[in-house]
Amino acid sequence: MKAELGVCYYPEHWPEENWAKDAARMIETGLTWVRIGEFAWSWMEPTPGDLQFDWLDRAIEALGSAGLKIVLGTPTATPPRWMLDKLPEMLAVDAYGNPRKFGSRRHYCFSHPGYVDECKRIAQLMGRRYGHNPHIAAWQIDNEYGCHDTTLSYSDAALKAFRRWLSDRYGSIEALNAAWGNVFWSMEYNSFDQIEFPNLTVTEPNPAHVLAFRRFSSDQVVAFNKAQVDVLRPLTDVPLLHNYMGRVLDFDHFDVGDDLDIATWDSYPIGFLSDRLEADEAHKTAYLQQGDPDMQAFHHDLYRAVGHGRWWVMEQQPGPVNWAPYNPAPLPGMVRLWSLEAVAHGAEVVSYFRWRQAPFGQEQMHAGLLTPDGHDAPGLAEARQTADDLAALGEIQAARAPVAIVFDYASDWAWAAQPQGAGFDYFKLVFSAYRALRRAGLSVDFVPPTRVGEDHYNLILTPGVAVLGDLEQRLLHGCDLALLGPRCGAITEDFQIPQQGRPGLGGLSCHVDLIETLPPGVARTVDGGGSVEHWVERMSGTARSLLSFADGTPALQGEERLWYLPGFPDEVLWDRVIAMAAQKTGLTLHPMPTGLRRRETRSHEVFINYNAHPIAWDDLQIEGCDVQFRKRNPEQS
Repeated sequence: MKAELGVCYYPEHWPEENWAKDAARMIETGLTWVRIGEFAWSWMEPTPGDLQFDWLDRAIEALGSAGLKIVLGTPTATPPRWMLDKLPEMLAVDAYGNPRKFGSRRHYCFSHPGYVDECKRIAQLMGRRYGHNPHIAAWQIDNEYGCHDTTLSYSDAALKAFRRWLSDRYGSIEALNAAWGNVFWSMEYNSFDQIEFPNLTVTEPNPAHVLAFRRFSSDQVVAFNKAQVDVLRPLTDVPLLHNYMGRVLDFDHFDVGDDLDIATWDSYPIGFLSDRLEADEAHKTAYLQQGDPDMQAFHHDLYRAVGHGRWWVMEQQPGPVNWAPYNPAPLPGMVRLWSLEAVAHGAEVVSYFRWRQAPFGQEQMHAGLLTPDGHDAPGLAEARQTADDLAALGEIQAARAPVAIVFDYASDWAWAAQPQGAGFDYFKLVFSAYRALRRAGLSVDFVPPTRVGEDHYNLILTPGVAVLGDLEQRLLHGCDLALLGPRCGAITEDFQIPQQGRPGLGGLSCHVDLIETLPPGVARTVDGGGSVEHWVERMSGTARSLLSFADGTPALQGEERLWYLPGFPDEVLWDRVIAMAAQKTGLTLHPMPTGLRRRETRSHEVFINYNAHPIAWDDLQIEGCDVQFRKRNPEQS
């Protein structure tokens, strides 16, 4: 399958006479997909039971007859105002007890059974009407779960559901008390009905209580999504998908993805650089108009795993956004670069957000491919150029990488519940490992803990995986070398220190004797170069010390196929450890200059230059903000 381009479009925002003209211009630009409908409930049903689908029929026909394939969204992220009159308790509630009021979007609680029923109803009505419409080529369920901090709800509906979830999980209140260690601080309960949310406590709540609430909240998202999946599956034969967000870890995307056919995500490189990425000012200045060189690729690789190999970019930034602290424009060439980079990571579709810039509402400062009055915005020419590039390239297929990272959403919830050091963040730790692999010129896969062992890798990294369970044995089946740590195997499912101690590895004699966290600017140096920052574990055991801290204690312990890293490495130490692991496993490294990245597909090596200036590497000369595809030798494929 050749990669294709698409765009997000809102026919309800524009006069009907524009629809066919816009569709023709989309085709002229080289777009083949269009997403519609995900926010249009008030137009589909302006009052309860008053179904108004005629306008949507005409919009689908106008777009489809022009040759566009349509992704139709269920509109459940934006319930209309009359829904609140019908279901006044449907609003999500924040941790301080304030309802998330009507007036923007995502104001529902995943746990409210009445709202879930309304979502199933509208999905069924849409599925019956459009499930076999020849222009509908995919369905998007809801929009951006978790966006605007909406996964966690402290509503009455959520509390009732949480208590049921706890009863089902633990069976008896005695079992829950034991699992949570509620003997500490006299926190025992006599019944499940006594349990409240882990918020507004005098000091920190029991981390076992917090982790249980986070697991429950994730399960509610999964159930909400599945409710619509179960309605639509019998009514259509085309794929079902959802558009996830960048650096949103509030729910388990793998669990949601197991019920869907395709994972998509919304890529806003410049917005993410300023809004959700830790980096020094020099780095942010250097990439102000390009985005971070690894942030997009990280999510491409992650969502390829969430989608079991099938994934898209549903919303690609084509110009300045409206929601970041500062919103500069992309440098010339970056819209094309981001698009082709996604294709190099296996994207089937790259879809721009949006076609016409909105003339009203909260997003009127968010650029589209056209201005509101229909003039070309700067991103349009680059979208057209990308379409030509894709036609010339032909089919680009993702290849399994030689290296994988185990990614575990529940570990993020655990370390957020008890970070032990200000600023400790699971994403930041995993991202530092990913960056190190990319600096070495390696392509990377992600795998959830449950799928480790299904494919074989030279090297698998498991930074920060809180609960190991049987993961160690599956790692031994799934790779030549497993690099665990730091902060692996530190807790049980119910947030207790394991009886066997930390990290509790059967195949490696190492033991965490003491943990310390360090403030910014303080580090523990490692002999030979590099240091550990923020999180440091003091180790003992008979496993070989492969690297040592300046005081002689192990900075890396290992035997034949298991290594343990007892701290949060800086870049120098990460690079040393990756080089050692590559030598051990036969990996060939391709050290990259700053801002240049390499990705392997089955047929090509792809080089992505995030720098604003040209760069020379190997036999290549790559212009600033440019991408080059180089054919691989047949023996490399």
